[in-house]
Amino acid sequence: MPELVFFSGTMDCGKSTLALQIGHNRSARGLQGVIFTRDDRAGEGKLSSRLGLVTEAVEAGEGMDLYAYLVAQFSQGGRADYVIVDEAQFLAPDQIDQLARIVDDLDMDVFAFGITTDFRTKLFPGSQRLIELADRIEQLQVEALCWCGARATHNARTVGGEMVVEGEQVVVGDVNRPAEEIGYEVLCRRHHRRRLTSAAARAGALSPDVLPVNHV
Repeated sequence: MPELVFFSGTMDCGKSTLALQIGHNRSARGLQGVIFTRDDRAGEGKLSSRLGLVTEAVEAGEGMDLYAYLVAQFSQGGRADYVIVDEAQFLAPDQIDQLARIVDDLDMDVFAFGITTDFRTKLFPGSQRLIELADRIEQLQVEALCWCGARATHNARTVGGEMVVEGEQVVVGDVNRPAEEIGYEVLCRRHHRRRLTSAAARAGALSPDVLPVNHV
């Protein structure tokens, strides 16, 4: 039976790489897929991995009907055997409903990849709807690591290396941005709660003692 599968994880855990691998495996078996993405780091209409792999994709812009797009493709003689959606957290809830309809009415597997929560630890609306509708939710097994070495479970937004907890929910960035720019970092819950990024930890390690030290 076709399924709507949600592959979730933090940034930097290999979601886009797995999406590309799933597409490659099915292509090698003669299957054709449609890839949707939204606000990829590589630009409009791209699905990219931090390993340097990039492929063309359909930009699922605001207001786009994904179900209607596929029906139009079929009516023009096009073919699709499955659907891959990257950056699914950026989709609107009604677009997630359209993905479910693709599975149920067009008998196609849909593989959606996305971050569950934003930099404030709040659910993205698209991810919330996927959790509500998906036939299966898969937590990616490649664990991203916090700077302390613990498993990273939270996404942090940084400005000038300092963590921020206010602002627009969606600001496109990456974990490899220069410190002075808006960027992102994955942290364990403890350090996310303390707003302790890798830059802040290094600064703290280099700071002089703030308490007097008695030398014997």
